[in-house]
Amino acid sequence: PSPKSFQPNGASEEALRCEIKELKQKDLALDQEIAQLLSEGYSLEELDKHISLLHEYNEIKDAGQMLLGKLAVIRGVTTKQLYPEYDLELSD
Repeated sequence: PSPKSFQPNGASEEALRCEIKELKQKDLALDQEIAQLLSEGYSLEELDKHISLLHEYNEIKDAGQMLLGKLAVIRGVTTKQLYPEYDLELSD
């Protein structure tokens, strides 16, 4: 097929333009947020550290959720039913 006729996942050219526009808007919004944080006295190193810690937290939380899920399957209950047993809030 010619490059013009090939469109990933059947996406139209217009849909791709729209997605590019949205991504550019998100990029601009993030740049503005970074500028705001810098103006409040945060350093890029500090922001990088916070981002790194958030990634680590999310990975640990995902692992915990996976373990709770496996335990729930073994016990034949829902993960929600395990939360009180481990002093977890549903918002955790």
